[in-house]
Amino acid sequence: MKQTPFTLIGAPVDTGMLQPGCCMGPDAYRVAGLADMLSALGHKVRDIGNISPRTAAPLPHPNPAIHHLGETVSWTKALAAAAPSDSFPIFMGGDHSLSLGSIRGIARQSPRPLFILWLDAHPDFHTPDTTGSGNLHGTPLAYLTGQPGFEAFPPSPALDPANICILGARSIDPAEQTALEAAKVNVVDMRAIDEHGIAPPLRAFLARVKAANGQLHISLDVDFLDPEIAPAVGTTVPGGASFREAHLVMEILHDSALATSLDLVELNPFLDIKGRTARLMVDLTASLMGRRIFDRPTRSF
Repeated sequence: MKQTPFTLIGAPVDTGMLQPGCCMGPDAYRVAGLADMLSALGHKVRDIGNISPRTAAPLPHPNPAIHHLGETVSWTKALAAAAPSDSFPIFMGGDHSLSLGSIRGIARQSPRPLFILWLDAHPDFHTPDTTGSGNLHGTPLAYLTGQPGFEAFPPSPALDPANICILGARSIDPAEQTALEAAKVNVVDMRAIDEHGIAPPLRAFLARVKAANGQLHISLDVDFLDPEIAPAVGTTVPGGASFREAHLVMEILHDSALATSLDLVELNPFLDIKGRTARLMVDLTASLMGRRIFDRPTRSF
């Protein structure tokens, strides 16, 4: 990945859930030194600033729980349009509804089969019809695989559900479980990771990406990590990936040389402790881009 040009895209999306704070995420990544880290690893970096969507009118929906539908549709269009074709984009979020737009934009211009590694406690496979919370950050993978119920959203290339691996899941609603099983999405939950380790299922998925000559988008949610090491998220679920498991995932991904784009999502700096989570997310990105354990700086928390 050396000398890969990177484009940093601020996505201060705060409409996919009701707890505010994720809109501060892009600036937290900047303060935590994301651009400086990439430059120190020998990469060219361009930060295009924060994306601003068009003002959106409210959109009604039969599900009374749905909120901020018009704003989320507007964000989806704006972020899809911002996806570059000539560099490795890093979308700095922002809640996970930003992936509705980031991956739509990447899929529209992808010359090769697109695979998704979803590092998350949740599968985000609800539709606007099935979500009980009305939080649209729980819908991206359903939208991107062409599930029904997204008539308000712009059309997106329907990704093959078999090209998705959800790694680290430990909170799945019944409606999502039914839909995931019907679509045959590969879900590696924490029980499987506890029994077999995190490396074997990841390597098996990456072998499939390589065999298909695919390109790989990684969507890293803060709640993939155990809240003991990453408290700055509004959707904490105990029992997440440990510090070493998370870094191992990133190191294996770097070794594969398959990654072509990245989302960093659900960071809520308002809930952080002295920037601890923001710095950890930057350190994980550093491992993805080639920093090894012997290079990693010591943190005094």
